[in-house]
Amino acid sequence: MKSQPKAAGEAASKLISEKIAGLGGWRGDTLARMRALIRDADPDVVEEWKWMGTPVWSHDGGICTGESYKSIVKLTFFKGASLKDPRKLFNSSLDGNVRRAIDIHAGEEIDANAFKALIRAAVALNTSGGKKSTKRK
Repeated sequence: MKSQPKAAGEAASKLISEKIAGLGGWRGDTLARMRALIRDADPDVVEEWKWMGTPVWSHDGGICTGESYKSIVKLTFFKGASLKDPRKLFNSSLDGNVRRAIDIHAGEEIDANAFKALIRAAVALNTSGGKKSTKRK
């Protein structure tokens, strides 16, 4: 796979849209839905494109990545272990000290309100000083 440059803002948003369109099918639909929920939960979210074509959402630090594999769409929260998850959305990387992930398989639906609550909690953690600010001025 050819390495792709890092991008942020509109350039990253365009690359993420192209990736979603290229995926098509349930994986494209799922990643598009999760992206819309992230943007709805945090209108100030910054979209980034890193690590050989991985969508990343940030706000004063990383919130989560959106990866697609043959059988899952994976949303990895950078500081997921520090977030309360009362609806038990995290179902992967549960043994890690820092990260937690949500693996979504074909046909699975994620509770939109619970997911948006996780996004908001991740933003609150970042803005509370949980990590150095990456906010654009």
